[in-house]
Amino acid sequence: MSTTQSERLRDLLEPLVAAQGLDLEEIAVDSVGRRRVLRVVVDSDTGADLDKIADVSRALSAKLDETDAMGEGEYTLEVGTPGAERLLTEHRHYVRATGRLVKFQLSEGGDLVARITAVDDEGLDLEVPGVKGRRPTARRLAFGDIAKARVQVEFNRKEKHEEEAEEA
Repeated sequence: MSTTQSERLRDLLEPLVAAQGLDLEEIAVDSVGRRRVLRVVVDSDTGADLDKIADVSRALSAKLDETDAMGEGEYTLEVGTPGAERLLTEHRHYVRATGRLVKFQLSEGGDLVARITAVDDEGLDLEVPGVKGRRPTARRLAFGDIAKARVQVEFNRKEKHEEEAEEA
């Protein structure tokens, strides 16, 4: 998708998404055979349930139908939320990932897997898991030291209240 089309679509759709209390995270137009697919990714601090996704989808569809933003020809509109292993690119993404385990690729090279415990304007406070029975350690990471960050899926993660009950 050309930058111009992407910018036009973002300018057209972002106010509609914001009116539903969501953030427009990503727009992509892909060709699938002879058809085109417009993928719109939305999110919020509290997440987006299926009802909100449906409301946004209807609003975007109506707006796209009344404009020529997608040009001539058929297309499919897909509206969804970021995946479980989302890439963190904006400050708000880090805030939303507080408490989650994240894999960081560091600017200086190397990787770090740690849990985000707090976020401020300069960077992150992290809890680095202990290895072989050792206690976790605290670490501070500035945003400038992060080349890439991606949320990790945890299947056996204990909730904070479960951990506290075990310790008592």
